[in-house]
Amino acid sequence: MTTLPNLRIDGARLWDELMETAAIGATAKGGINRLTLTDLDRQVRDWFKARAEKLGCTVTIDSMGAMFARRPGRADIPPIALGSHLDTQPTGGKFDGVLGVLAALEALRTLVEAGYETFAPIEVINWTNEEGARFQPSMVASGVFAGAFEHDWASGRQDPAGVTFTQALDAIGYRGPQRSGEHPLSAFFELHIEQGPILEAEDKTIGIVTGIQGIRWFEATIRGEDRHTGTTPMGLRKNALLGAARLVERVNAIALAHPPHAVATVGRLEVRPNSPNVVPGEVFFTVDLRHPDAATLDAMEQDWIASAYRLVEELGLEVETGKILDQPPVRFDAECIGCVREGARAAGFAAREIVSGAGHDAGYVSRVAPAAMVFVPCRGGISHNEAEYSAPEHCSAGAQVLLQAVLGYDRLLEERAAAQHA
Repeated sequence: MTTLPNLRIDGARLWDELMETAAIGATAKGGINRLTLTDLDRQVRDWFKARAEKLGCTVTIDSMGAMFARRPGRADIPPIALGSHLDTQPTGGKFDGVLGVLAALEALRTLVEAGYETFAPIEVINWTNEEGARFQPSMVASGVFAGAFEHDWASGRQDPAGVTFTQALDAIGYRGPQRSGEHPLSAFFELHIEQGPILEAEDKTIGIVTGIQGIRWFEATIRGEDRHTGTTPMGLRKNALLGAARLVERVNAIALAHPPHAVATVGRLEVRPNSPNVVPGEVFFTVDLRHPDAATLDAMEQDWIASAYRLVEELGLEVETGKILDQPPVRFDAECIGCVREGARAAGFAAREIVSGAGHDAGYVSRVAPAAMVFVPCRGGISHNEAEYSAPEHCSAGAQVLLQAVLGYDRLLEERAAAQHA
């Protein structure tokens, strides 16, 4: 078995670039508002492309706007990819997704500066619309890449202003010629902040992510009747917001009925006509159900759908529901997990296995290529918040393990190829 090279990433340089890119869409409270396919997203994409090309990479873009920065290897085989996303929530932090892309870029830079040639090509990926803040559902580009979503359906998704995904891609000049999915990978590794409190609470530097819990998203519209608030008696109202309020409470109760792992959230609510003296005639909202067990998630979904129709009918209202995301529980590839585990051991970091509570692009990519993830702590477990923070030493540690995991998998591919030709 060959020995892995003793390559070290530059943690200070990684931190400087995290702070540099955080200025693109910076908020007054220290976070980032960089919604996907906006001009701010274009700016950070341009930054990423320039940095990758400076390292000698070839940058290609697919039809969903995903960016692939490739450094050739000694073998003409599909690349080992690493990366994440550069888009943020409206009140996002500096590290969610961004750390995964910039750490991947730093790992690649480390290889280039050392003159180290890998067996497989190495590729850094920036996935489009991971957050789902502007276009729903989330992780739509990696979902199309993996065949989870139909390309035409995804490219036609609209933001609240009615702009389609494809129109937004064209507006910033990032719709590529290669159809999404026609881009084979040998493996994919993603570094991410945990977005939860476990690693920090247990004083662990590295999370060896073994899988992702199942996620289902729904859209629902309740319809009643717009009426004057001062002239319509309470008994004659068809108040869509009252129906929504009861369902919000029911969604919360569904999660509490399946402890300890179930979570459920109504995260978006739009009241129409949204006037102080009009009984709301229509309410649109989203429901997010999550659990690591598929059977339990089935039960949660059945409860939500049954409750939706029962509770609104009691109020004389109508409801329309639709599932827009169904990501089954994910179990990552054993060899990729092993490479992360060995990378953490070799670097001397305290680590533990962990299941991700949040969805990630690696979950979809795992359908078409071996994949795994690396987690690092974030202070207080806070994410999707301008106060999100991961310490410089943790960012550096994650990037180092990411590099070691990629090199470990590259070694496996080379040894496997040698055995086949022996």
